[in-house]
Order: sequence, then structure tokens, then C-alpha cells
Amino acid sequence: MSVDTADLWNTLTGAELIQAMGDGRFPEISDINTHIGQRIRTAEPGRVEIDWRPAERLTNPGGTVHGGYIAMILDNAVCLAGSSTGDVFMPMLTLSLNIDYLRGVQAGEAYTVTGTCVHPGRTRMVSNAVITDARGRPVAQASAAVVPNRAFAR
Repeated sequence: MSVDTADLWNTLTGAELIQAMGDGRFPEISDINTHIGQRIRTAEPGRVEIDWRPAERLTNPGGTVHGGYIAMILDNAVCLAGSSTGDVFMPMLTLSLNIDYLRGVQAGEAYTVTGTCVHPGRTRMVSNAVITDARGRPVAQASAAVVPNRAFAR
């Protein structure tokens, strides 16, 4: 970690660091975000918004985005929503993830994924996430229980 990156890591709140990732001021923690086509739009305590444009490589033989990738983006959103509540950024571990698939997700189309932390507990958090299409219709939603990954405690 560079000095500037380490300074951001140690001084920004969870929401501020997530926003810094979205703004390109802090490197993404994993390149999985690039692989699935997500970009953080906004972050505030308890809420994150992600732009998602899934690529053709994420589709199943039926031509729609594979449910596993839909689960992955929803998992990212619920975890980031939990992380956004911290005094410092702490990655989350998922304890449970319940998903409702509502409509097919098409490759190449723009979606918004909104994660909200509804219970920012100290040891266990509950978050929800919803994916909406360009018309504002929900295509999938999730609820999850997440916990801070103490391996990153500082």
C-alpha cells in the first residue's frame, strides 16, 4: 500500500473510503468488480449505489445473465452497505444471502444496484439490496446478514 493509500485506509470512514474507490482515488480491493462490470456511484453511511453493466461473458446458455453473477453483485452491495457504516472501512463476510430473482438480466444493459444497511450492529449487520433496470423496475433483490472481517481490524 502506498503512503497515500495507507493514509486513506487509516483515516477515512467506511462510506468515505467506498466513495474514494468509486472516484478512483483508492484502488479497488479486488479486480472482481471489473470482471463483473460494477462501478461504485455513491456511498454514504448505510447506503451505496452501484452502476452495473454486465458483459456478454456473464450470460448463461439461455442468453441472460447467470444467476450466480446476479448473486455476486447483490452480495457486493449488501457488504458495501454494511462497510459504509463504519468509522473506518472494514470488509464484510456474508453469513446469509437470500435472493429473489424477479426478471431476466440482459448483458450490455445498464442497471443500478442499491445496498442499504438496515441494522448496523457491532457484531452482525443486516442489509438489503435491489437491482433496478433503466426503467426503474426491480429485477432482483436480496437480504443478508454480514459481519465485519476482523482480519482487517486496525
